[in-house]
Amino acid sequence: MMTATQLTPAPQRRRFKISAGRTIAWTYVVLFLAVTIFPFYWILRTALSDNFALSTDPSSLLPVGFSFSAFERVLGLATRAEAIAAGGSGASLDIPLFLRNSLIYAGLATACMVFFSAIAAYAFARLQWRGRDLVFSILLTALMVPGILLLLPNFVLIKDLGWYNTFLGLIAPNALFAAFNIFFLRQFMLGLSNEVEEAALIDGAGPVKLMFRITFPMTSGPLVTLGILTFIATWNDYFWPLLVANDPSVRPLTLALGVFQQAAPQVQPDFAGLMAATLIAAFPMLLLFVVFGRRIVNSLGFTGIK
Repeated sequence: MMTATQLTPAPQRRRFKISAGRTIAWTYVVLFLAVTIFPFYWILRTALSDNFALSTDPSSLLPVGFSFSAFERVLGLATRAEAIAAGGSGASLDIPLFLRNSLIYAGLATACMVFFSAIAAYAFARLQWRGRDLVFSILLTALMVPGILLLLPNFVLIKDLGWYNTFLGLIAPNALFAAFNIFFLRQFMLGLSNEVEEAALIDGAGPVKLMFRITFPMTSGPLVTLGILTFIATWNDYFWPLLVANDPSVRPLTLALGVFQQAAPQVQPDFAGLMAATLIAAFPMLLLFVVFGRRIVNSLGFTGIK
């Protein structure tokens, strides 16, 4: 008599078929990742190289004269004489000060832009008023205007107001209005259910209470996503601070990197030190995206933004 084990057919191994389409797809993915990651690797390779030795083997894929001296120069752990001896220009870069400036600039700008954009999006999505759709269509035309065209008018305005070389001058032009942010939040708020708001209206809640107690909590995911995206964009901003933040007390880190590069043009540029400073400046943003990357992608897909 055959046992139950003998009657049970042996599980067949699933064969992995290698097709031409699968091969092309994986090749494309690998090449895309390599092209995307290679610049970051090259920055790390340069930062870990000796600045004098870089010119001897510029095409090497590995650090040339492996050394941490570039990070020591940037973080202020080396004296001027030691920095020059290690191939640096002798220029100083006050990382703590410029990191503080970037945090203040990006943090306050993000808070203002997200808050006022959320209020505007609520008005366009949840309130009924005459001319709402027309005003929103006019607002969308701001998305078609290149941002660089607004730099000069904003600079003249900030100069006339006396806000040059101040955090207020850095933040003010974009604090009250951001067309994409309003559009982004409006798309999500349009999909919210009306039942909860109608119940709150019956209980006597007004528009302001509805906005802060019901709509904003239900929109917390997109608000956080928008805050992260705005913070990253503001942190990486260069041209606007270049116009209105020449004083070191308000100069963000992105602008300080350019000043550091041009500090000693009569000697060999400190490429290793510049790459080390770039890594330090980029690390908070990379960490932020690693932690909240899934939330950003999910919210973008949920709101229909491609």
